[in-house]
Amino acid sequence: MQAVESATVIQAHGRRLSKLIRADGTSEAYDRARLVDLHQVALASLDALADLLRDLAERRDCAVVRGAILDPDRTRGVRRLLHADTETGDAATLRETPRHWIALDVDSLPLPPGTDPRDLAGCAGAVLAHLPEAFRQARALVQATASHAIKPGARVRLWFWCSRPLSGAECKRWMAEAQVDRSVFGAAQLIYTARPIFDGMADPIPCRMVILPGANAVQAPSPAALAPPLQPALPAPSNAFKGDEVTRFAALLRVVQRAPEGERHRHLFWAACRAGELVARGTLAPDAAAGALVAAAMAGGGRSLTTAEATARDGLLRGIRECGR
Repeated sequence: MQAVESATVIQAHGRRLSKLIRADGTSEAYDRARLVDLHQVALASLDALADLLRDLAERRDCAVVRGAILDPDRTRGVRRLLHADTETGDAATLRETPRHWIALDVDSLPLPPGTDPRDLAGCAGAVLAHLPEAFRQARALVQATASHAIKPGARVRLWFWCSRPLSGAECKRWMAEAQVDRSVFGAAQLIYTARPIFDGMADPIPCRMVILPGANAVQAPSPAALAPPLQPALPAPSNAFKGDEVTRFAALLRVVQRAPEGERHRHLFWAACRAGELVARGTLAPDAAAGALVAAAMAGGGRSLTTAEATARDGLLRGIRECGR
């Protein structure tokens, strides 16, 4: 029977993708890994996912991403890229794909007084109260992350199997109000799976993963319920823009407005760099260009006006400098 689901395992040979924790309270973060190997692992159920996570717990050069392998012929010594790197020429290696499985990362959520951090089921029970109703009766895998029982609060990852595959963008919209780390829904974002290395001390969590009983799957909202909101039309370019550059600049604005959530900052910076080239040639007025770029970002669902303004400004300045070289 053909598997209907999979996970992509990242392997960084010779690099440590597990945290190192010492008895004196200091720690070393994960190694940075530029080049990795990609492996697709078939999954048929939450139980199969549990088996994979048990295996990866002891493989300290491995982690997981949500994205699927883009090209089966390019899986060795590659970068984990959702989009091609225009500066280096490195091709994309991953693609966004809907997944039945979802990982919810909770960091430092306060636990009820008297909760033993070694009781992962008890910690998960406290976390579930802060998640959408659909998760509270569902079967789940509960993992202690590296800092759990080292730092205060619940620092756990809960894995669920959903009733239908969800894209990363759908996961982000569903979890918009939940106290979880939404970065793990990115197709190329590492989800660390190896247990930490303890130097001079014992692991304070004897069993780092447990299974919570419950319904087989989380009932996910319909695609319509998780669809992006309708986007308002962009303002028409003003007379501050000259000649045929209006068409090109309007295309840059559309790139920013249509960028998926989680990717908008990168798209805004890229578009601002290209707009900076037009400014440098005297075909765009800088203030009007910045204002239109920020308006596009906010119309597309941007949440921070300050961040959008800073990104647009930095991108314009970089484009102007590059054009002057």
